Amino acid sequence: MPRYLTLVHIDEQNLPADAPDPGFDQRMGELFEEITRAGVMQETAGLAPTAEGTRLTWSGGKVGYTDGPFTETKEVVGGYSITRCADKAEALEWAKRFLEVHPESWHVSVEVREIAED
Repeated sequence: MPRYLTLVHIDEQNLPADAPDPGFDQRMGELFEEITRAGVMQETAGLAPTAEGTRLTWSGGKVGYTDGPFTETKEVVGGYSITRCADKAEALEWAKRFLEVHPESWHVSVEVREIAED
């Protein structure tokens, strides 16, 4: 079965000021438990803020380093998961369910891509 990388995109400059509703952690925990029991979840994690990151670029035959935060970037990767699904449709369904757990006032997007493996 193919593996899929789901990248969770957030706008680090406009994170919600309000805390999630009291049931958020429980709903997320239940979803993660379900996806793990189904044998789909391989790995998942949130990422530290870009203020703690460094970007490396290759240009003109030289490596450049830029320390975060990356304020010129509207959306950044705030977390990821690696899942093993029967097909892309299944991966998209799990990603949709992940988004639906979040409060309606939050803006979160995900990108689902199959991992190329030989």
